[in-house]
Amino acid sequence: MSRFKNEVARLESHLLSLRIGCGLLFGVALVMGLGWWDAPRNLTINIPPDLRSGSTRKWWEVSPESVYTFSLYIFQQLNRWPADGEKNYPRAIQKLSAYLTPQCKSQLEGDAQKRQTAGELRGRTRGVFEMPDRGFGDDPEQRVKVLGRDNWVVNLDLVTEEFYGSERIKQAFVRYPLQVVRRDVDPEKNPFGLALNCYDGAPQRITPPPASTNNPATAMQGS
Repeated sequence: MSRFKNEVARLESHLLSLRIGCGLLFGVALVMGLGWWDAPRNLTINIPPDLRSGSTRKWWEVSPESVYTFSLYIFQQLNRWPADGEKNYPRAIQKLSAYLTPQCKSQLEGDAQKRQTAGELRGRTRGVFEMPDRGFGDDPEQRVKVLGRDNWVVNLDLVTEEFYGSERIKQAFVRYPLQVVRRDVDPEKNPFGLALNCYDGAPQRITPPPASTNNPATAMQGS
């Protein structure tokens, strides 16, 4: 009889240890769940694309490569009028307002109104693209000037083309000096944490690159 009592006592002791173990596991899982819930949903980390230069940096530092990529992307979108500049230009300003400072947004809206009054938007299509051999990698220090932790000047050498219907009415090679500032006010709408503050000076015409015989499109334009 005592043998059965001992077996029952052993089983009850084993069940108690299992209950304690389950309780401890539940407590650990609860703590981990609370930590996961309290963790940030998004964290923007800027890593230079050329890993030969290393990727050790303070988390709040924004690399010049990231600033250049941001300014080129946003500026291209502002100047992309696929159908009609009278509609596309104001729409692009409104769509990209999270990536613009309030002063720059107001300045661009004034520019759109001025162009519309002068008849420079209706029926026009427009696009800008990077000039060959004039990207960030060709002269990094010239492309991005670091003014401080939160301020940069980016020089974009771009080709600007405008069409009226099928006729090209403008092709210009221009250097656009753009101000970029840190503006991490709405990560949901602007994950870059940067904003264009419009121009640092007047855009300047520059000499177009020589036509390349290896590029049929460039050679055709030069002929």
